[in-house]
Order: sequence, then C-alpha cells, then structure tokens
Amino acid sequence: MDKERRKPPSSASKRELNAVQTITLVNLERFGWELKFIRRPMFQQPVAVVFDSERKHYAVLEPDGTLNEKPDFDIRK
Repeated sequence: MDKERRKPPSSASKRELNAVQTITLVNLERFGWELKFIRRPMFQQPVAVVFDSERKHYAVLEPDGTLNEKPDFDIRK
C-alpha cells in the first residue's frame, strides 16, 4: 500500500523558491499553473513541481527559472 507522502504546498514551500523561480511561478499562476509540491531528494537540491490547472501536464521549475516540461522522472497524478 502506497502512502501519500506529498503535502500540498504552503506559503512556507513558496519561500523555498529563489527569486527567479518565484517570478516564473507568479507568471505561470496567471495561466492556471500552480506549485503542487517540492521534492526533497537526499543530498540534492529541492525540486519544485508545478501542474497546469487541468492536472494534465506537470513540469519542474528549475533553479534558473526555466520550466522543464520533460524532467527525468515520472510523477503520479
């Protein structure tokens, strides 16, 4: 049985984003995208994951503010 460990983002999660990630997120939110969660792989940088409003597409908000729509991992939707 898989227990869901992801928690919805909070304002604290958004504070984990750097300045360019925050700017990109604000622009994405205008189009219905939202920060869903931040992955915290051991010994690696946190990974911000965003979904479109219909939850059909997801992407990673990279540290440089770019949107990676083809990350090297799969996400349960």
